[in-house]
Amino acid sequence: MRRLAVLLVSALFMLPLPGVAAEAEGLDALFDKLYETENPIEARQIERKIWEAWSRSESDTLNTLLASGTEVMNSGDYARAVAIFSAMIDLKPDFAEAYNKRATTYFLAGNYAASVADVERTLKLEPRHFGALSGLGLMMERLDNLPEAIRAYQRALAANPHMPELPSRLKDVRRKQDAREL
Repeated sequence: MRRLAVLLVSALFMLPLPGVAAEAEGLDALFDKLYETENPIEARQIERKIWEAWSRSESDTLNTLLASGTEVMNSGDYARAVAIFSAMIDLKPDFAEAYNKRATTYFLAGNYAASVADVERTLKLEPRHFGALSGLGLMMERLDNLPEAIRAYQRALAANPHMPELPSRLKDVRRKQDAREL
């Protein structure tokens, strides 16, 4: 379970790879390719391009803040990371990745209520955000809300069918839910 949590949380704040030309392709085209491919290596490359597109803003300031906030979050200084991501949201309230990063920070700090609120905002801005959806599933599972965990994992797989850890996680949560219903 701990390994799964690390995998899902890392997906929430995966940094884009430098040099990947996501700007040449729109998100819709990238998602079309992601749905169509059966090649796992190609799927990972497309997924990285999607993350890069999500993580890029038209503002150098916001791009710098995102990188800085992610570094601060990864160092464990959650209060400072929240402040950085909150400043980003103040500057650009429609930047979904700022909410996603703040949601991740809240999750890591154990503030699930705030994290869920930011995931919901992320999903209003980018309903296909498979990182936010998988993180929501993990939070719902930890909060023992198995029906919502199942829904979140299903939505994450619908957005990105190439998330190798999620089918088995979904199966386990369904098994737990079925056992409760007996």
